[in-house]
Amino acid sequence: MQFFLDNIDLFRDAFLNTLGLTLYAGVLALVLGTVLAGMRVSPIAPLRGLATTYVEIFRNTPLTVVFFFVIFGLPQIDTVLPFFTGAVIAVGTYTAAFVAEAIRSGINSVAPGQAEAARALGLTFSQTLTTVVLPQAFRTVVPPLGSVLIAMAKNTSIAAGFSISEVSSLLARLTNADPNDLLFILLGVVLAYMIITVPAAIALNRIERRVAILR
Repeated sequence: MQFFLDNIDLFRDAFLNTLGLTLYAGVLALVLGTVLAGMRVSPIAPLRGLATTYVEIFRNTPLTVVFFFVIFGLPQIDTVLPFFTGAVIAVGTYTAAFVAEAIRSGINSVAPGQAEAARALGLTFSQTLTTVVLPQAFRTVVPPLGSVLIAMAKNTSIAAGFSISEVSSLLARLTNADPNDLLFILLGVVLAYMIITVPAAIALNRIERRVAILR
């Protein structure tokens, strides 16, 4: 207990950075992923091709490479971002590809008759997608979407390798300062991530049960 009390400031700051990175990147991934999913089912071929290319590139590229591009590649074209902002963009744009695929699977699960009925009423594609298809699609993709977002929370640990003080960065820092407390350091890091992921999993389970009733 004394070990945690002695390093409470470090744990607090790292935890808040990890929480902020998770929240901001999660919002970016959800918004961008939804747009990409809509583009992938669009009747406009160039939009489908653009979204497909994006998804395939990011799904098959390690997150570390995305971090390198955002943190070190963008400055080569005179675009310098704060490390935290760069981390949000890296994690968010990477996760958006997986969010898009999850939402697209939900869109494909909606009965075709729903879209046909909407078009018969005179709705455009975008109106049909946003008012008829997506609300139903989101209800079916809560479990896979939740898994993607929880995995994203753990993927934020890669930010530690790019000068961002987050929870996993404490491992090397505190271990170098006091190797004898390694087990306590590991315990603290695990607990910090569980504080983020366990409540998220519980909330997603409750949302899943509620939307199951609505379906």
